[in-house]
Amino acid sequence: MKTDCIKTIICQERKKDPVEMFHSGQLVKVCAPMVRYSKLAFRTLVRKYNCDLCYTPMIVAADFVRSVKARDSEFTTNQGDCPLIVQFAANDARLLSDAAHIVCPYANGIDINCGCPQRWAMAEGYGACLINKPELIRDMVKQVRNQVENPRFSISIKIRIHDDLARTVDLCRKAETTGVSWITVHGRTVEERHQPVHYDAIKIIKENMSIPVIANGDIRTLKEAENVREITGTNGVMVARGLLANPAMFAGYEETPLKCIWDWVDIALELGTPYMCFHQHLMYMMEKITSKQEKRVFNALSSTSAVLDYLTDHYGC
Repeated sequence: MKTDCIKTIICQERKKDPVEMFHSGQLVKVCAPMVRYSKLAFRTLVRKYNCDLCYTPMIVAADFVRSVKARDSEFTTNQGDCPLIVQFAANDARLLSDAAHIVCPYANGIDINCGCPQRWAMAEGYGACLINKPELIRDMVKQVRNQVENPRFSISIKIRIHDDLARTVDLCRKAETTGVSWITVHGRTVEERHQPVHYDAIKIIKENMSIPVIANGDIRTLKEAENVREITGTNGVMVARGLLANPAMFAGYEETPLKCIWDWVDIALELGTPYMCFHQHLMYMMEKITSKQEKRVFNALSSTSAVLDYLTDHYGC
């Protein structure tokens, strides 16, 4: 394992310690881990619009440790990309601690994904099945603590809730005792997808914890984020799809401003974002500001130059 295999620049200035941010009394606004989407370019964009803390996409720890190719493709950062949390899918304490050791010079902490409900993840022993394995979570947290020397390096977990909320509260209490820095709670069960988020459950979990808690689920605007914090009493809110649709939402914009679209173009081109990712982000951002006909035309574009011409013709430079 060589950290120089990772194409990164070490962040020298980590002035914003996430744990301290959560204890500041201010609402901490967090960009969620999103497979394919919460990569360096998008993190750079949302940081320009008042996002306080960003997560990488979920990375499978075993692949990350064993493959130089996986490290090069899955984890890229730069000096301005902080504070940063690297989220891992893991079911083995040694492999997770090895992965944490690799990223610790480049990130503020790691997060263990205990909430992904996808069948492939749960079949591999990752994601939401871990909410039923508090002993494994304990072992992974302890091993990382032993492997990483930096005492400020955070270890957090992201979970879903049980049908029996008492089990979730018990899980969270055990995690806190183990030394978890904070817990993000997606307010749905493993089986739920588009049902209403159980903010009342997140509130009960927060009331039973001493460490920070982040609320997650169906937050689309800054006002909704503030309302969720008011309802749940949590220290922060984590947003996924709301930020995809409007990366400027934490700055108070109701829909993506044109400046944000052009900021994305500049950042994506500068960082060499692949076309499919570049185009897909724009499709999300422009969903609310384009007609059906405009969407058909824009979504069919197949090159960066065609996208730039379209944006220039329709929205000016």
